Amino acid sequence: MAGGSKEIRAKIASVTNTKKITKAMEMVAASKMRKAQARMEATRPYVEKVKRVINHVSGAHPEYKHPYTQVRDQVKRVALIMVSSDRGLCGGLNSNLFRKALPLLKKWQEQGVEVELALVGNKAQTFFKSYGGNVVATVTDLGDAPHIEDLVGTIKVVLDRFDAGEVDEVHLASNEFVNTMTQSPTIKQLVPLQSDEEATEETYWDYIYEPDAKTALNLLMRRYVESTVFGAVVENAACEQGARMIAMKNATDNAGEMINELKLSYNKARQAAITAELSEIVAGSSAV
Repeated sequence: MAGGSKEIRAKIASVTNTKKITKAMEMVAASKMRKAQARMEATRPYVEKVKRVINHVSGAHPEYKHPYTQVRDQVKRVALIMVSSDRGLCGGLNSNLFRKALPLLKKWQEQGVEVELALVGNKAQTFFKSYGGNVVATVTDLGDAPHIEDLVGTIKVVLDRFDAGEVDEVHLASNEFVNTMTQSPTIKQLVPLQSDEEATEETYWDYIYEPDAKTALNLLMRRYVESTVFGAVVENAACEQGARMIAMKNATDNAGEMINELKLSYNKARQAAITAELSEIVAGSSAV
């Protein structure tokens, strides 16, 4: 019985140390999430403003149809930009995103559409390395505060292939930050750019262009795609920290429950050992 009590004490000490680690990780994730949320909120207005300007410029000059707004007659090949985290211990954040993307990949495969993958984050690279797929670009180790310069090369690979006619559509898969408790995996079409019905009802602004509207729109279109992907990466970073905070909180709570159960088992074992010793003493005294 003494040996069993010793093992239980060792387990209690081990789980207690684990609880301290998960609690510390929960607090770190909470601090990083607040900073990631601030970066996310600072990024969103720029992306929305660029899209509004594109809608106004396109509407004010209907004679010029940018290739990024034209739907192609037949879709033979698509590109999917998959945004994941670099590290784990964030619950089902990445697995939920992959689970949402797989039916779409299967659907494209059944329709005879080839898929090219541009992967952001170590987890996406690891997943598709085992799952398979035509990976044309990757970028990893972006850190907690990603920079758009780190993503430009990967985005350029995809857009250049679209410009050359080698890709007919570009889609973006990432996690949307709903709140601290909820992160929603989403997949949306980036190119061709889908028209904004609300913007078409507004009065178009009159711009003064230098050198011309076509050049400005060409620049804006690329900048919009880059800023949208960057915004998704920044938002995914906030999702990662939120998911990690919740996962570590659950782990801490589970560790606390396990410690209580182990303490109860230890007390029962200790009580049984004391009872056995008393029984031996009573039996010995009766024999005397």
